Amino acid sequence: MKKILMIATGGTIASRRMGGGLEPLLTSQEVLQYVPGVQEFCTVDTLQLFNLDSTNIWPGHWLKIVAAIAEHFHAYDGFVICHGTDTMAYTAAALSYLIQNCPKPIVITGAQKPIDLEITDAKTNLTDSFLYAASPEAAGVHIVFDGKVILGTRARKTRTKSHNAFSSINYPCPAIIQDGRVITYIPQVPRGEMRIYQTLNPKVALLKLTPGLGPEFLAQLLAQNDGVIIESYGVGGVPHNEYCDFPAVIAEGARAGKTIIMTTQVPSEGSDMAVYQVGHRIKEAYDMIEAYDMTTEAVLTKLMWILGQTADPDCIARLFYTPVSFDLFAPEDAER
Repeated sequence: MKKILMIATGGTIASRRMGGGLEPLLTSQEVLQYVPGVQEFCTVDTLQLFNLDSTNIWPGHWLKIVAAIAEHFHAYDGFVICHGTDTMAYTAAALSYLIQNCPKPIVITGAQKPIDLEITDAKTNLTDSFLYAASPEAAGVHIVFDGKVILGTRARKTRTKSHNAFSSINYPCPAIIQDGRVITYIPQVPRGEMRIYQTLNPKVALLKLTPGLGPEFLAQLLAQNDGVIIESYGVGGVPHNEYCDFPAVIAEGARAGKTIIMTTQVPSEGSDMAVYQVGHRIKEAYDMIEAYDMTTEAVLTKLMWILGQTADPDCIARLFYTPVSFDLFAPEDAER
């Protein structure tokens, strides 16, 4: 039987209702006791890293998870991480960049209801996660939730309360879990040598454009960070009219050596800055990096990973446009 390490970080799955709301209190061993059936198909050890609401998860916690996996990597066949749902997609994306081409499965799961309730999705999600982690075709970082296996670079929380909380954005689910069976559609085969990184640059900010938002907000974020992601409307662009001049602020940021990336607020189909003048002008003038069909969670964590490795603009662009775990489908002329 496969030997799996369950790494507990808290979240709803480990919560109990207290006077002020749900609070992560159950230990990893207590959580595991609610799914005794997993012992029929795998051997499980547990590790309690922390016990946090995922709202309180920061980039430093991602590095602690990576360090724990690296420390125990050779002793186990796979890893299941119990995590809160609110920042789960960010953690899944971050781990995809920090542990690349992993030949073993790293599965992240959680629940919309605590595992100690009579009616909960937690027991199914956790059992499914162990099923996938123990399957022969599993490798790399994935979220397993509501019977779906989602690439860590393609996951997004799209519902706040329903059990089908996560969706795969711009990429099909590699597998599903149905009636206790893993049904694989896209076998996960590492594409290259495994690499583990333990450095991030968290000085990355996200600016969501809204009508009436002035460029001074972008200027402030650029002053305080090494990279800024602009989440624009539609296929991508920024306002340039008598009320505001975003291109001037972008030009100043580029001169200061800041990394600026354009993405879209629209979940599906991605950006294409060449379509409209409001996007084409600034992309041509400042050679701006474009996220295309990536999720915002992936863009943010990939830039943190890249800036943790280099500050050279050409290297930043090259690394960004190099696909990692199917995170990006960009036109050939975007590759550098």
